[in-house]
Amino acid sequence: MSYPKQRITLITLGVDDIERASDFYAALGWVPSGLTEGMVCFQLHGQALMLFGRVALAEDQGRPGTMLGTGAMTLCQSFDSRDNVDAAFAAALAAGATALKTPEAVFWGGYSGYYTDPDGHVWEVAHNPFWPLAQDGSLTLPEGP
Repeated sequence: MSYPKQRITLITLGVDDIERASDFYAALGWVPSGLTEGMVCFQLHGQALMLFGRVALAEDQGRPGTMLGTGAMTLCQSFDSRDNVDAAFAAALAAGATALKTPEAVFWGGYSGYYTDPDGHVWEVAHNPFWPLAQDGSLTLPEGP
């Protein structure tokens, strides 16, 4: 079988406390779809998010003892309006997130803000008027020039 090269099937976040991390995402309305000792999975659109112990993740990567960091990448949820961005940002803060940047108009013509989850993973909530979302919230990039 041949699979598309440009795809991600699983995003794994190393966390310090799986129960705390799972509770945070549950407070955002996410429903765990797989519970295995030492990890929690959430089904996303065509992919999954896994919460995995940070120490165990370093060991699984073949790097035991490595202190895995956060913040060198951003996970993003796109919304169809500025109001929905504001609502998602407020929900994240109510669930225990730490605000990095309150949503605001940005230089590229959109609207976005940033927060970190309890383990320091950076999330962006954004509205991009140039990238319309499908009814199910999925994104297909517009054709390039």
